[in-house]
Amino acid sequence: MAGRGRLVPALGVVAVGTVGYYLYSAGGKPKVAEKQFEHDAASASARVKGELPGRGKEAKLQGEVWAKQAGAKLDHAVDDAKATLHETDAKLSAKMAEADAKIDHLKAEGIQKAKELRKDTDKKIDEFDTTVIRKTQEAKSGIASWLGFGK
Repeated sequence: MAGRGRLVPALGVVAVGTVGYYLYSAGGKPKVAEKQFEHDAASASARVKGELPGRGKEAKLQGEVWAKQAGAKLDHAVDDAKATLHETDAKLSAKMAEADAKIDHLKAEGIQKAKELRKDTDKKIDEFDTTVIRKTQEAKSGIASWLGFGK
């Protein structure tokens, strides 16, 4: 509260001093002093307003610079992602081609082994048939010889 008690007289001294300055510079004419005060206030206001838009322009330019930098970083990240995707796609295509080649090789190998197995099976079946026919003929001739029809 003690600061407030000193503030009011200080502001009063500043106000009286300002009024005194403008009256003195206007040659003691209150209307001229008032016009001079309004002119100075308008000039000060224009200066302040003139600086603020400039700062706004600077802020806008700085924002644009930051936006360009962020855009460049984003573009770089997108380009990196595309390159990685392209590289991965190429690797995947190569692996798929390799897998297709292995499948074709295994298929051909399986077909070849199936043919060999079938050939071996047919050969064994023919051998079995030959053996059965031979044994059947031997058995017939043995029975026929027992019954007295033999050779």
